[in-house]
Amino acid sequence: MSDIAENNIRCGFVALVGAPNAGKSTLLNQLVGTKVSIVSPKVQTTRTRVLGICIAGQSQIAFIDTPGIFAPKRRLDRAMVAAAWGGASEADDVVLLVDASKGITRDTEEIITRLKDTQSKVILALNKVDQVKKPILLDLAAKLDAEGVFSDVFMISALKGNGVDDLLAFLAARAPEGPWHYPEDQISDLPDRMLAAEITREKVFLQLKQELPYRITVETENWEERKDGSVKIDQLLFVQKDGHKQIVLGKGGQQIKRIGAAARRELEEILDCKVHLFLFVKVRESWEDDPERYRHWGLDFNA
Repeated sequence: MSDIAENNIRCGFVALVGAPNAGKSTLLNQLVGTKVSIVSPKVQTTRTRVLGICIAGQSQIAFIDTPGIFAPKRRLDRAMVAAAWGGASEADDVVLLVDASKGITRDTEEIITRLKDTQSKVILALNKVDQVKKPILLDLAAKLDAEGVFSDVFMISALKGNGVDDLLAFLAARAPEGPWHYPEDQISDLPDRMLAAEITREKVFLQLKQELPYRITVETENWEERKDGSVKIDQLLFVQKDGHKQIVLGKGGQQIKRIGAAARRELEEILDCKVHLFLFVKVRESWEDDPERYRHWGLDFNA
C-alpha cells in the first residue's frame, strides 16, 4: 500500500444477503474480478461465509458472501441461515440482493421483516434487471422502497456487470476511514485447500441434476506442491448412501471423470499451474451431523 496516499484511506466490510439464488456469489465474483465463490443454478450453493476483497480508489472493501436466507428445515440449513445473519451483523453496510425476475418472494418478505425488527437501514440491489421490463421493474422498486428499510436502491446485473461499478463506488465512498486490513494483492480469505474443494463441489452441482448435490460434501485431503511447479490434490467426496456413490461415479466411472476434468480445468486457471486432481468417493451416512464438518466450514453446529 506504499503508493497509496495516507490521507482518506478507507476500509469497510459489506455483507451481501438475500434469498437463495438471488445472485450474491455472482455479484461477489464480479466485484472482485475473479472467482472466489462458487456459483450454480441450484439454490443454497453457498454453505459458509466467503470473503472477497477488492480495492476501489483508496478504499479496500471486504465483501462477505453469505448463504441464502430461507426457512431452515435441517441442522445444516439452520447453521447456514445463522451464518448469513451473523455476516450481516458484522458488516459496516448490508446489501440486500433481490432477484427482480422473481419479484418479492416469501423468503425476501421474511428477510425484510427481520430487517425491520432490527431497525437496520440497508442498501437494496435489484439484480437481473436485464430480464425485466422497465414498468414492472419500477413498480417492484417502488414497492420495496415503501417498506422503509432501504437507504438507497441500485439496479444491477451481477452476471453482465451492469450497474456494479456504481454500487462499488457508492460503497467505497461510505467505507469507514482507517487502514486496510488485508495485503493489496489478497482477494479472499478462503484457503486454497478449501477453495479447491468448493470448486469441485460446484462441478458436482452442475453435473448432477437431482437433489443429490445437497447430500454431498467435498474435502481436500492432501495438497502437494511438486518440484516442477504443479500441484497434486487429493479430494474426498462424502455421500450418505451406497446408491449415491454409484450415481456420483456414473457408469464405468464416467460421471466422476467429468466432474474431475471440469474442476481440474478451473483450478489450473485459478492457480495458474498444472493440477493433478484425484477424486475419491466415500460413504459417510452422518456427515451432516458431524460437528467437525461444521467447524471446517466455520458454521455453528448448534445454531
